[in-house]
Amino acid sequence: MEQNAESRRMLADSEVQPPREEKPLRVLPPSKKPKKKWFSRGLIYTGLIILTIVCFIPFLMMLVNATRTNGEIMSGFSLIPGSALVDNYAILSDYINIWTGFKNSLIVAVLVTLLSGYFSAMTAFGFAFYNFKGKNVMFIFMLVMMMVPGQLGLIGFYEISKTLGILDSFIPLIIPSIASPFVVFFIRQYTQATLHVSMIEAARIDGASELRIFHTIALPMMMPAVATMSIFTFIGSWNNYLMPLVLLFSPEKYTLPVLMGFLKGSQVAENLGALYLGIAISVVPIMIAFLFLSKYIVSSISAGAVKE
Repeated sequence: MEQNAESRRMLADSEVQPPREEKPLRVLPPSKKPKKKWFSRGLIYTGLIILTIVCFIPFLMMLVNATRTNGEIMSGFSLIPGSALVDNYAILSDYINIWTGFKNSLIVAVLVTLLSGYFSAMTAFGFAFYNFKGKNVMFIFMLVMMMVPGQLGLIGFYEISKTLGILDSFIPLIIPSIASPFVVFFIRQYTQATLHVSMIEAARIDGASELRIFHTIALPMMMPAVATMSIFTFIGSWNNYLMPLVLLFSPEKYTLPVLMGFLKGSQVAENLGALYLGIAISVVPIMIAFLFLSKYIVSSISAGAVKE
C-alpha cells in the first residue's frame, strides 16, 4: 500500500507543469485589409452611381424637353426645365385624346398581365407536378412555339377574329395573350427549383384539394417568377403596336402606341415639345411597373432548390 501511494505521489509530481513565463502583451498595428476592402467597395459604388446617372440622363432629357419650346429644343441640350408645358399639352390635346389611349392601353395591359400570370402559373404547375399522356410532346410543342414570331400568323388571326365577330374590340388583344409559352416555360423552371414534390404530397395526405394546393402552396412560392414575367408581359402589352393597329378601327378604342404612331407627319410632329410630352406620358406606367416589381427579378434569379 505504501509503495503504491509513493508511486502515485511521484506520478503526480511528474505531471505538474513548470510555471509559464508571462510575456508582455504586444499591440499589433491595424491591418490594412479593411482599408483595401472599403476602397474596392467605394470604387464599385462610385461606378454604379455613374452608370445609374448615365442611364437616367435620357429620361431626364425627355422630361425636360417636354417643358421646352420647339426653338429651345433645337438650340441645344439643357437640363433646365422650360415654361412651355401647358402650351405643349394644349397642342397635343388638340390633335389626339391621349388620355383615352392611355385608358385603353391600361385596360388591355393590366388584364393581359393578370390573366397571363395566373393561367401561366397554373399551366406551369401542371407541367411540373403532373404526369399525363402526351406531356412531353405538348411541352416540346410549346418550346417550338417560343421560336415562332407572332407576326407570321397575323393574317390568319385576323380572319379568325373576323369570322368570330370580335374585330374592333379588346377581346382579340387580351384572350390570345393569356397563352404565353415563354412565361409558362420560365415559371415551370422556377417552380421545379423552389417547390419540392414532398410539400405537394404532404398537402394531399392532409386532404387538400388540387386547387387549394395550387392557391395556398404553389402560387405564393411562384410569386417571384410570376412578378418577374408580369413586368415583361405588361411592357410588351403596353408597347404593342401592330396588333391594335390591325384589329382596331374606332379612334375611341385606339391604344396609346397607335395614337402616338399617328403623330408622325402631323402638326404635332413639328412641335418637338408636344411630341416629347406624349412620349413621357406613355413611359410613366412602365417606370412605375419597374419601380414596384423589379425587386422580384433578383429573388427569382437567385432562388435555389429546396433540400429534402
